[in-house]
Formats: sequence, C-alpha cells, structure tokens
Amino acid sequence: MSDVTVRDATLEDASRLAQIYDYYVRETIITFEIDPVPVEVMGARVARVQRSGLPWLVIEAHGVIQGFAYAAPFRDRAAYDRTVETTVYLADNAIRSGLGTTIYQALLERIVGTGLHAAIAVIALPNQASVAVHERLGFTHAGTLTEVGHKFDQWIDVGYWQRSLEGGST
Repeated sequence: MSDVTVRDATLEDASRLAQIYDYYVRETIITFEIDPVPVEVMGARVARVQRSGLPWLVIEAHGVIQGFAYAAPFRDRAAYDRTVETTVYLADNAIRSGLGTTIYQALLERIVGTGLHAAIAVIALPNQASVAVHERLGFTHAGTLTEVGHKFDQWIDVGYWQRSLEGGST
C-alpha cells in the first residue's frame, strides 16, 4: 500500500478519531456506547492510554486518518498488569481495504516482547470481519458471553479472543 503511514496519535487527531468512532456508535453494535463521544473525551482517552505507556496509533492514507488502534490496560487490578485489551476501528469507507490488518500488525509489533504477556480482544457478535482479522493475527477464541449488551433493541453476545505477546512475531 503506497502512501500509507502508521504513527502515534496526537491530541490534534481527536476530532477525526471521534468522527471515525462515532459512526460505530450511531450505526452498529460493534461498540456498546450509545452516545457520540465528544472530541474532548476522545482526546482524554488518547492521553490516558499514552500516559500509561501503551500505544495509540493512527493510520493515514493519502494524508487522511483512516483508522486507529490502541492497547489499553485490560482491567484495573494488579494481577492484570501484563495483559492489555487491543482495539481497532477504521473509517467506514476504509473497511476491507487492508488498512485494519496493517495498523493492527503495527500495534502488535509495538507491544510484543515488551514484557506484556497477553492481548485480549473483545468483539461484539456477530462480526465475522473482526473475528477473521484477529484470527489471522494469531488470536484464538477464548469464550463468549451471551446477551450481555443491549443496543438497538437487541441483545448482543460478546466474544473474547486472546493471543500471547511473549516473543513470537505478528
């Protein structure tokens, strides 16, 4: 892919990140948020992840941000300190472009071998495209919680996918 760049997110990116994310909030079950995320809140989320020492990346194609991916603490308990939850979102017009795999590989390259042990992906189901990307990148299905989310007048299952971050390649 020519003219594609992956870089660390900045606070100046917050408006575009909120725009990309809000499509999923308004139109899909992929996120369980119901209300659009204000730019200030998105900026605070980026800052919080980066302050924790974890990466929040953006992918640009032809100079326009087309998606983001980040690793965040999995849970707020000391025993989870070496486990992260990974997330990726693409602009709706960039889905199935290969950009999701590109940025996800870059994210994994940043965190593999850093002392972190496991990455967890939480996927609202059904979402075959996300499942396929995760499994292509070495994640395996670890379990499903049934009907734990409710959005758009429907109950939604959540699947957990997991992969090791110790050594290995992406």
